[in-house]
Amino acid sequence: MLKTQEELLNVLTQINIEYKNHEHPAVYTVEEADLHHGGIEGAHSKNLFFKDKKKNLFLVVTLSEKTIIIKEMAKKINAKSPSFGKPDLLAQVLGVIPGSVTPFALVNAQNHDIKVILDKDLMENKLLNFHPLVNTATTTIASKDLIKFLDHCNQEFEIIRL
Repeated sequence: MLKTQEELLNVLTQINIEYKNHEHPAVYTVEEADLHHGGIEGAHSKNLFFKDKKKNLFLVVTLSEKTIIIKEMAKKINAKSPSFGKPDLLAQVLGVIPGSVTPFALVNAQNHDIKVILDKDLMENKLLNFHPLVNTATTTIASKDLIKFLDHCNQEFEIIRL
């Protein structure tokens, strides 16, 4: 399981994904992250880890400014009464802590079945920003490279408009 930003950035380099990394103070919410986005090009993300009543796991990746109504989202992604995954489940499945949820953590999810939902509105941007396994930095990649990364992780995904 990858734990550090450096390990992740090495993987990105190995699979020929160009990135820019931006260090900042630790952030735990979208509102805190917004305070540190100045000068960082591209769309910023909100990443939500859910578990539903049937114990299915979901990672929903959308625009940071988008309001997500869980009941409406649940219908679109076929989740039965989803709730946020507990910190211990998040650590066990993705190897990150709350505030550091990121699609990059899917590199750690090989032994877990996770339904990954990418918001079409997010994916229509050329550049995307995610935490690199830690909440003390933001990493910018091309949206096409997110797909390349997920393919590298053997992770299926669905692109839908939330």
